[in-house]
Amino acid sequence: MKIFLAQQNYHIGNFEANTAKILAAIAEAKQQNGDLVVFSELAICGYPPRDFLEFNDFIQQGLAAIDKIREAADTIGVLVGCPSVNPKIEGKDLFNSAYLLYEQEIKGVVHKTLLPNYDIFDEYRYFEPAYEWDILTFKGKKLAVTVCEDIWNLGDDPLYRICPMDELIKHSPHIMINLSASPFDYTHADGRKGIVKQNVLKYKLPMVYCNTVGAQTDTVFDGGSLVMNANGDILAEMPYFKESMQSVVWNEDGTFAEEIVRIADKVPIVELTPESFEAEKNTDKIYAALLLGIRDYFGKMGFKKAIVASSGGIDSAVVLALASEALGAENVDALLLPSQFSTGHSVTDAEALSQNLGNVYNTIPIKDVFEAFEGALEPVFKGLPFNVAEENLQSRIRGAMVMAMSNKFGSILLNTSNKSELATGYGTLYGDMAGGLSVLGDLYKMQVYALARYINRDKEIIPVNIINKAPSAELRHDQKDSDSLPEYDVLDPLLYQYIERRQGPKEIISMGNDPALVNRILKLVNNNEYKRNQFCPIIRVSPKAFGIGRRVPIVGKYLS
Repeated sequence: MKIFLAQQNYHIGNFEANTAKILAAIAEAKQQNGDLVVFSELAICGYPPRDFLEFNDFIQQGLAAIDKIREAADTIGVLVGCPSVNPKIEGKDLFNSAYLLYEQEIKGVVHKTLLPNYDIFDEYRYFEPAYEWDILTFKGKKLAVTVCEDIWNLGDDPLYRICPMDELIKHSPHIMINLSASPFDYTHADGRKGIVKQNVLKYKLPMVYCNTVGAQTDTVFDGGSLVMNANGDILAEMPYFKESMQSVVWNEDGTFAEEIVRIADKVPIVELTPESFEAEKNTDKIYAALLLGIRDYFGKMGFKKAIVASSGGIDSAVVLALASEALGAENVDALLLPSQFSTGHSVTDAEALSQNLGNVYNTIPIKDVFEAFEGALEPVFKGLPFNVAEENLQSRIRGAMVMAMSNKFGSILLNTSNKSELATGYGTLYGDMAGGLSVLGDLYKMQVYALARYINRDKEIIPVNIINKAPSAELRHDQKDSDSLPEYDVLDPLLYQYIERRQGPKEIISMGNDPALVNRILKLVNNNEYKRNQFCPIIRVSPKAFGIGRRVPIVGKYLS
């Protein structure tokens, strides 16, 4: 049996485009004499559809797409994900399902059992879990078909009421097939391989695992679909962060034709979230994820051009470099907005960066505008000393300027704030926190430096002076970030323990951290939730990003 895996990038709610893409893959598999083609979880509507699932018209469009694809599934079998409806059951009547289509018929439908309800996932809001577990039969073979999360519980987690494969194995299946939409994060970039290996070793069956690829607003899916034999050897591994289609031949005896093992015993059984912060971990994958996140956000929204406020600092430099690579330098504008507090090298560094990248840049000094604001406010401020009000005023002038350029020329402003700043409130609402998309908002400052070094891996794109100089917002003379915050190599590991690993102050202090510092930083994190609540979408690359996956009360008392 020749099985194809179609690793595709879908557009949520774009049934016409998604269906066309699925039909094209079916046609390609037919041309290559395929027997079965496997697509990913909720491929027809895109994942995660969230509250679109509450619209009956949305569900009906999905079912209409199933009918169209069923017509194409004549001489080839198709396994594809789509919501299904059963109004006869109690509770919600909607399921996250996998359809087996063949001979222009619906041969079977299986439902997802383990509905994730953590971090960015909220499937219990929409779907009913499976209540029965059936084997799908195709060309005389028994297929144990599961959907994404269903393979992540091997019967040893008391939080789950059931293990789907424990039920399916009772029917003596010949192979496991999983339709997945598992997002990327840098702490378990290879963790899915371990989960697949655990399943094949426990059930002594091969597995075909098809994951989606592409970015959906803030969530990046990295692909990496694979086929593993019953010994835990990877026989086929598809590319990460791009669409692909690949076939394997599954023999009658359960082996695969011409088994060429690319990765064998090196596959880890599990990969847990690291206990400690590692700034350099998986930088290459983070780079690829951010490029895909930018590219898909613009492509799926129909945007063409981006604009970046280029300060000569590390954050704006990395964002400008990423945007130029993702969208093409000709589609990215840089706006330099120096004030009387900006150093000369900040301007020349920003100019050198744009010259290296080949993007258009303009310079608009804000000194006169800032002084005009100062003059207008003088009757109210009445000679009060310069403080954070004047500092933030500069940031807000820059925000107004860059947004004016965005409006005038139709460019989307890319935000340049990093996770260290967002965590501690080191940013100005309606100023440097402005933007349509946050590129670095899920990367700590030390990771931004690592990313800059990766961008310069072959040649100097980001001027070395930008990487080497002390970070500063340049909102007053001789200002440095370290005036307000600990050094980032101290701050970032502490934030990682609190945000990613959900360790409380006692646990973090017990690791040898200064109690006063821990309490001060954790209070900053909690007290600045109101700022993050007004922030733009953040491309998610960590296991716990700010946004929909971290729901913290703004007015909560904890550590405030």
